[in-house]
Amino acid sequence: MNTKKIVITGGPGTGKSTVINNLISNGHNCMEEISRQITLDAQKKGIDQLFLTEPLLFSELLLKGRQKQFIDADIYKNQTVFFDRGIPDVLAYMDYIGDTYPQTFVDACKNTKYHQVFILKPWREIYTSDNERYESFEQALKIHDHLISAYKRFGYNLIDVPFGTVNHRTEFILNALEQ
Repeated sequence: MNTKKIVITGGPGTGKSTVINNLISNGHNCMEEISRQITLDAQKKGIDQLFLTEPLLFSELLLKGRQKQFIDADIYKNQTVFFDRGIPDVLAYMDYIGDTYPQTFVDACKNTKYHQVFILKPWREIYTSDNERYESFEQALKIHDHLISAYKRFGYNLIDVPFGTVNHRTEFILNALEQ
């Protein structure tokens, strides 16, 4: 039996990281979102929004980081690991901005398969923007559509996580895991 790899995805500000943090605090194995760290590292070098100024470079760094997370998750033999976003998210964001990417991005999605994917819909009541999250709520809705398309492109059946408290959302995910 292998490590069960579960993605929690959704547009910006949907509560993904809050659910991941709740899973961590309850002892679950999780791979946290890495895009904020890439953005912060670029800001230290004087680049305010690397994704906006050099989207391909940003996405290449993100892809490499997520591929490493996918491999690193194998240390949890026969256990479940939750990911705050998956590799297809990289393509979804590139498609959202209308930019092209190399075939290696597509190949990465084909060569790394997650067991299940949960998606959180944009939720106006909890949405906030900050230094690393610059998208408007309307843009978050469009990104959500691109995420659905990207995951479906690679054969995933997405499971919609309902609105609710973080505990309710976490319990929904845990209860919906394939046995």
